[in-house]
Amino acid sequence: MMARTVGTVSRGVRAPIIRQGDNLADIVVESVLQASEESNFEIQDRDVIGITEAVVARAQGNYATIDQIAEDVKQKFGSDTIGILFPILSRNRFSICLKGMAKGVKKVILMLSYPSDEVGNHLVDLDKLDEKGINPWSDVLTEKQYRELFGYEKHTFTGVDYVEYYTSLIREMGAEVEVIFANDPKTILRYTKYVLTCDIHTRQRTKRILKAAGAEVVLGMDDILTSPVSGSGCNENYGLLGSNKATEETVKLFPRECKDFVLNVQKQMLDKTGKHVEVMVYGDGAFKDPVGKIWELADPVVSPGYTDGLEGTPNEVKLKYLADNDFADLSGEALKNAISDYIKKKDDDLKGKMASQGTTPRRLTDLIGSLCDLTSGSGDKGTPIIYIQGYFDNYTN
Repeated sequence: MMARTVGTVSRGVRAPIIRQGDNLADIVVESVLQASEESNFEIQDRDVIGITEAVVARAQGNYATIDQIAEDVKQKFGSDTIGILFPILSRNRFSICLKGMAKGVKKVILMLSYPSDEVGNHLVDLDKLDEKGINPWSDVLTEKQYRELFGYEKHTFTGVDYVEYYTSLIREMGAEVEVIFANDPKTILRYTKYVLTCDIHTRQRTKRILKAAGAEVVLGMDDILTSPVSGSGCNENYGLLGSNKATEETVKLFPRECKDFVLNVQKQMLDKTGKHVEVMVYGDGAFKDPVGKIWELADPVVSPGYTDGLEGTPNEVKLKYLADNDFADLSGEALKNAISDYIKKKDDDLKGKMASQGTTPRRLTDLIGSLCDLTSGSGDKGTPIIYIQGYFDNYTN
């Protein structure tokens, strides 16, 4: 029998345009089964189905308006002036949230990290900082100083001057705004003790530092819209984090109750095919662009819900290490057999072993979610479902 020569395969699966109230689990299963018939691939145990978070939230109708955000901010802060700290520079991710926050108060102190935001969108070129002798860890700049030093910088990819854009959004909502540039969270407390921190992956540390330094109210984006406000959607775990612009007045929130959804899809696939597939909801991939220096992950997690078989990290050995070291004297069929035998007998936990050096000890959901995100793209491919085969195979299969 001839050995199988194909490893992992990732396919984008087309689906109808999803609307609020659609039974998404049924649509996913139907779309996958149709694709399998049309493209002539068999459903196998441990295949993976990825569904983009955007369609999960859309089917759930998990949306919120500027007014609903404003109401929650007003009620939770009870102050006319708030500090908005460390937002990322993104029209899609932050502009509508910012409008809602500004509408709930009279004055905003907007504190931006520099030279870049948390995910790598640059306000200032690093070389220019060096040239001007500015130390971003200690120097606090006003908007006037920033303009005198760096002028009007437009974002490389979007062509937007984010300082100008964010201040205009705040004013449009009827609030005053003062902008400062600093990287020490405590700096904001010179201006206000009421702080809404908008960083994503560093938010717990930022909150801890602010509370210890005497802030009166400290909330993150993950504390806004954790329950419905005047009929809004919500997200109990992440609040506004993971939201995207839907219209000029609304955001689509990160989806809720994803575990129930993935288990439903898994069960339906088992009932219809007799195969045990793994299922995950994915958002942003966890990779960094080498040109724009942007770390893709603006969602709080890559996967807000997945089946149990996707828990953990890969447990793999590096084939080239074995070929160059343990079996350097072998070649051809003898080398293939020796490596196959080694893989079959490998330890359940290879952490720290030389043979696993150079493999990727990242979470399976982060790796597979990145593969899904790259396969579906962010534009008009129309494939919100990804079907992956052979991911858990190795050289011996």
